[in-house]
Amino acid sequence: MRVFVINHRNQALMPTTPRKAKLLLKAGKAKVFRRTPFTIQLMVATGETKQEISLGVDAGSKTMGISATTRIKVLIEADVKLRTDIVDLLSTRRQNRRTRRNRKTRYRRARFLNRVKGKKTGWLAPSIINKIETHLKVVKLIYTILPVSKTIVEVASFDIQKIKHPDINGTDYQQGKQLDFWNVREYVLFRDGHKCHGKKDCKNKILNVHHIESRKVGGDSPSNLITLCEECHKNYHCGKLVLNLKKGQSFKDAAFMGIMRWSFYNRLKEAYPAVSLAYGYLTKNTRIAYGLPKEHSVDARCISGNPLAISSKTYLIKQVRGQNRQLHRNTILKGGIRKANKSPRYVKGFQLFDKVLYQNQECFIFGRRATGSFDIRRLDGVKLSAGVSCKKLTLVEKANPLLMQVQR
Repeated sequence: MRVFVINHRNQALMPTTPRKAKLLLKAGKAKVFRRTPFTIQLMVATGETKQEISLGVDAGSKTMGISATTRIKVLIEADVKLRTDIVDLLSTRRQNRRTRRNRKTRYRRARFLNRVKGKKTGWLAPSIINKIETHLKVVKLIYTILPVSKTIVEVASFDIQKIKHPDINGTDYQQGKQLDFWNVREYVLFRDGHKCHGKKDCKNKILNVHHIESRKVGGDSPSNLITLCEECHKNYHCGKLVLNLKKGQSFKDAAFMGIMRWSFYNRLKEAYPAVSLAYGYLTKNTRIAYGLPKEHSVDARCISGNPLAISSKTYLIKQVRGQNRQLHRNTILKGGIRKANKSPRYVKGFQLFDKVLYQNQECFIFGRRATGSFDIRRLDGVKLSAGVSCKKLTLVEKANPLLMQVQR
């Protein structure tokens, strides 16, 4: 275990031992800078000998791996869980805005000439922007506590059409499945032979196109659509008919990597020196050659160029929502009333996602009640208590959009 150190000018130095850090704190020559990962700041000038530190970044759409290593030691490595709820939240907001005139809430005045999506070059979807900014935020955290010499990022490119059809080339990319069809619905009906996929002996000739997954998260792609007759479609949504439907193969994660790779890489180059690229097949070969397990943090260690560096512990970082400014809840109560979404920031002195100590275990507040009964959990999903009294909790660290705890 190492303690991270920064000097009195807020510049990162090489880590030190817990014993030396304790002596510096006790002598008043240092103060605690941050608790997780534990970092101290020196109050006096000292020697600043530095070693070569390589930072490996395994970019991803759901989980990101990061590892800072020297030739023989892993200084810090972590698995970072990214947010996956943004598409659903944006879809819900769009749905609410479309129905605002039928809701018993404030009137939202129409806005014009504020859509800049088509006017700006390099536009990216909000969900992708959030993931890129989280990648940059985690890298910035590492640069804050360690004097990183170089950064290596794995951002492999994916050819979705090539994955589906290995022999595709040239103008074949323009000849997709939906070519010559008026719209997606017409293509889905043709693909399914204009037959209902509900009951075997269905004779209803009125056909509907059904979303296998919700339109919010599954979209309108043909792989998420199937043909049902009007009767089967109605019975399915009423719960009278059970269907074993599975969405087709999804390339959402691969598409994300193809979109974000250059944006993330270019922004890294602007912010930090000595940034280079790595590719997935090289990481895989390195991991197999040294017999290492398939984990994002281990992949990041291989990317850093020091696959045999000794690791003492791995952190788990989870990104959570920072603010919730929604005025009313989405659940509609009797009489068409929508309950106000105005819970106080602090309840009994605690806020959501505060790190607390409960029975000598570090955990986080995931739910609160006005009575002082809290839902506390670990980041790995272990629920310690669904209703523990706040009097049994000790505040360890204030809430942060990047929650962090030791994984192993």
